[in-house]
Amino acid sequence: MEGSDGRSHSYRALERCHCLPFWMGEEMPWTKSTEAQWETEELCEKLYSSHASIHPRHLKRKSLVRFMLRGFDSLPSSYSSLDSSHPWLCFWILNGLRILGEKIPDSVAKKTISILRACQDPSGGFTGGPGQVSHLAATYAACMALSCVGTEEALSLIDKKGVRTFLYQMRRSSGAFTMNLDGEEDTRAVYCAVSVAVLLNIPLRPLFDLSPFWLADCQTYEGGFGAVPGCEAHGGYTYCALAALYLLEKPMLCDLRSLVRWLSARQTRYEGGFQGRTNKLVDSCYSFWQGAAFPLVQQALSTDPDSVHVPMNSWLFDKVLLRQYVLLCCQNADGICDKPGKGSDYYHTCYALGGLSIAHHEFLFDEYNDELADDDLNILEKLHPAFNLTLDAFDTARSFFLPSSDVS
Repeated sequence: MEGSDGRSHSYRALERCHCLPFWMGEEMPWTKSTEAQWETEELCEKLYSSHASIHPRHLKRKSLVRFMLRGFDSLPSSYSSLDSSHPWLCFWILNGLRILGEKIPDSVAKKTISILRACQDPSGGFTGGPGQVSHLAATYAACMALSCVGTEEALSLIDKKGVRTFLYQMRRSSGAFTMNLDGEEDTRAVYCAVSVAVLLNIPLRPLFDLSPFWLADCQTYEGGFGAVPGCEAHGGYTYCALAALYLLEKPMLCDLRSLVRWLSARQTRYEGGFQGRTNKLVDSCYSFWQGAAFPLVQQALSTDPDSVHVPMNSWLFDKVLLRQYVLLCCQNADGICDKPGKGSDYYHTCYALGGLSIAHHEFLFDEYNDELADDDLNILEKLHPAFNLTLDAFDTARSFFLPSSDVS
């Protein structure tokens, strides 16, 4: 395919082996699911076919930055359903800016500190909004958002002793954690607790002594992890379980080979992005949730003497197709969407950018000539895959909470 610049562009979704859906020609029932899959593939095919002449091949960085910063000025009424997600909105916007390599404006930093100060529970942890109850997910999002700001004023807002008290209150005798007092327990809660504890240099023992074993019980017959033992494998829960096991230095408690098979099967062969569960549609947010699991599992496999050796300069998913899906199919005028035809939002923008960063930095070997990676506008900051923070933001926060300041 020749583009408007006279260069020949090849997108593998348009190669002969990918020109029809994988089930085309087989006797399969026509259901709402297969219809939605067909429609999604058609939309992607149109974008891939027309891209060379009418679509940019790079991140729309300026419009992305404007979109992100606008979130601190005003939000559309549709965001009213996220009234218990104030810290998350701050994190999605700030982390997206940091991934793009943007400096956080002083006005945005001050607004963030003001918002999160109003969400801090005097008894420990952060709430989803003023006057609400402490919640592990909100505590994670608030700590990560303040780390994105990275100033002494921002990091000093985190009450380390209060957070430690809150974590112990959420711990269950099984090793699981609940999201809030009398709330649900799942792998998200364990991950939020572990990642915050590591970031703040809170001692991991005895707080998490039983957590690795509970997490291992959440792995399913498919290879991924569910919310709790016995639930269906899901990309978000899989990332949370694996990242928590990685941070607790116990990834070998799970079946890594089975996990690799499940993760690899979640990349859609036509669209190029990841799905969250078996037989579900592609979604750009899983660019991070599934994509960031690969460097974690690859690190575990490369250091386990009993596993098949996986060289660190190889890769276990097709980063070329992932880039093509996000850059060519998911960019709207003002952000990144879940899939073609959907509206943009801060959640998908943040996690799609995170997936692009992982694809760019974590895997060095590439047998395909990927011109999308060569575009300077597509270069992003490197993330710590277990925290979803840029390395400089992570290092600054970790240094601030030195072990010498540990609470007793």
